[in-house]
Amino acid sequence: MRLMGLDVGSRTVGVAISDELGWTAQGVEIIQIDEANENFGMKRLKKLVADYQVTGFVLGLPKNMNNTSGPRVAKTKAYGDRLIHKFGLPVDYQDERLSTVQAERMLIEEGNVSRKKRKEVIDKLASVVILQNYLDAHGQLTQQ
Repeated sequence: MRLMGLDVGSRTVGVAISDELGWTAQGVEIIQIDEANENFGMKRLKKLVADYQVTGFVLGLPKNMNNTSGPRVAKTKAYGDRLIHKFGLPVDYQDERLSTVQAERMLIEEGNVSRKKRKEVIDKLASVVILQNYLDAHGQLTQQ
């Protein structure tokens, strides 16, 4: 049973996959999208879902620091609805406040990652943080 974690933005979607036991999240890639032109990367996601035999999605929910929902929350939920419609798999949401900050800190602590390289991988690492936080909060996945 594998979950796919997604960090959905207006131009990119960071993708992470859980291991089969649901203990760890690994970064996969960053998909370029164009929200304004309704190109949501579904073709590439379809291939990844098949390749990894994904059984559900976890999307980072970008709430405001005061726990209110802004326009990005609505767009993320709309993306989740698209996933349900396209794949028929369950979608859950994980609070992603500070996930990008946490991801950037991890890269800075790595020490040998340039600012340019950090910008290139931050969304993928943020998807890992989102999925790992979800796995940690929900315990080991169980077979249904």
